[in-house]
Amino acid sequence: MTGTPADAVRVVLASQSPRRRELLTLIGIPHEVRPADIDESVRPGERPAPHAERLARTKALAVAGADGAALTIGSDTIVVVDGDILGKPSDAAEARRMLRRLSGREHVVFTAVAVAYGGRVASSVEEVTVAFRALSDHEIDAYVATGEPMDKAGGYGIQGYGATIVERIDGDYFAVMGLALGRMVRLMAELGVEYRFGPPVARGV
Repeated sequence: MTGTPADAVRVVLASQSPRRRELLTLIGIPHEVRPADIDESVRPGERPAPHAERLARTKALAVAGADGAALTIGSDTIVVVDGDILGKPSDAAEARRMLRRLSGREHVVFTAVAVAYGGRVASSVEEVTVAFRALSDHEIDAYVATGEPMDKAGGYGIQGYGATIVERIDGDYFAVMGLALGRMVRLMAELGVEYRFGPPVARGV
């Protein structure tokens, strides 16, 4: 049973990612968008999973601090290959370098989710292994020319043209898109907010 507008918990997404907005809409969660402006630099010696989780928590808390009544969702997705974090490419040349590096092999996607509500925050990280098919330089150039790689970690989007270069995934598809929905719902429950296949509701309502 879904909550009515009167009893539903108001949700704020601390991200401007269109993929995350689409995923929340997909599962029937109305939300406001308030991007968090934070430093996303990797700290010296920081490992990939803790880095992603720190950023997700920082985003959620930065926005929740201005609106304690809402449930705030922060998320961060990184692509890791050979222990190196691949962020969003700065230009087409860097996107091509990333895709050549990922071609014909596996890499790991870490998507962290943080939920802040009622003065508390819960967070966790989803880890997914992704395998690319081998790509020719021509294919890489053509893909980069679509513009899709430019605003995505690792230089690809699994939900767009990039679906044709992914050979296999082992884990949560939605985490690769940018928001681990199942994990997010479990974190909400930890803070006393239930997802009832629609707008979330505070437990007991």
